[in-house]
Amino acid sequence: MKLAIYGYGNLGRGVEAAIRQNPDMELVGIFTRRDPAAVVSKTGAKVFAADTISECKGEIDAVILCGGSATDLPELTPKLAKDFCVIDSFDTHANIPAHFAAVDAAAKAGRKLSLISCGWDPGMFSLNRLYASAVLPNGRDYTFWGRGVSQGHSDAIRRIPGVLDARQYTVPIPEALEAVRSGAQPELTTRQKHLRECYVVAKPDADRAAIETAIKTMPNYFADYDTTVTFISEQEMKEQHSALPHGGFVIRTGTTGLHGEHTHRIEYSLALDSNPEFTACVLVAFARALGRMAARGQTGCLTVFDVAPADLSPLSREQLRSTML
Repeated sequence: MKLAIYGYGNLGRGVEAAIRQNPDMELVGIFTRRDPAAVVSKTGAKVFAADTISECKGEIDAVILCGGSATDLPELTPKLAKDFCVIDSFDTHANIPAHFAAVDAAAKAGRKLSLISCGWDPGMFSLNRLYASAVLPNGRDYTFWGRGVSQGHSDAIRRIPGVLDARQYTVPIPEALEAVRSGAQPELTTRQKHLRECYVVAKPDADRAAIETAIKTMPNYFADYDTTVTFISEQEMKEQHSALPHGGFVIRTGTTGLHGEHTHRIEYSLALDSNPEFTACVLVAFARALGRMAARGQTGCLTVFDVAPADLSPLSREQLRSTML
């Protein structure tokens, strides 16, 4: 497969590394909104100006979009879906239906195939919620994230006027996690499941009170959580918050039997040293599936729910049956 990267931040660099681990894939170019001459690829890939990507129609099997969900992907994915097979990691859960509709219309108009909201949540966690709920219909799902850095939430803070840099940590509340694992199936509000810790580097003349208010009242990101905002220096950010770990748990508890006499728990967990690098690996695997499905003539927009597991693997169906079934 011939793949292109659109956007070369943490996620874009992760995709570049992931492509190198897949011998059936080739990185044909990196497209950036920065000056291409100032961007040095770690693998020696060619770097192009973002606005030249239209000149590459027919030369790219799939474009992996590595922008943020707050403002980049809602505009970029539908725009590029008309001319290319594209895949993104849009992660604002409440806005996924609207984003899907916009991308689906664009992809169908261009007779292309797209896949949105692909990563570990939404993405791998979504699949596990589906599998677990199908297997244990008499039960309840719970999802916990962290403790780790949310790229999307950190990006949303950085877009607030007066902010130079930011890291946002999502932190599960231990008592809530323990209650779920016990099988008690508690009713938990959003605020009861997680805390959000924000570390912010502000510009020297910035209104810190206004920044804190903007963060704590931001819908879909912080308004429904107990959120702390701590202002730190650039040096503190570099020394204490340069890593990008994350992870979490998808848990479903349920009962079986004629009278619900047996209790079960399904739990899927991730512990990630690098959030962007793992997300990149998921994107690359699903890009393979996207290319295969597009080659079969499918058009429009997909989510991870629409992809057969076998299409993700470089192994043949025969190899999968003999080694993994």
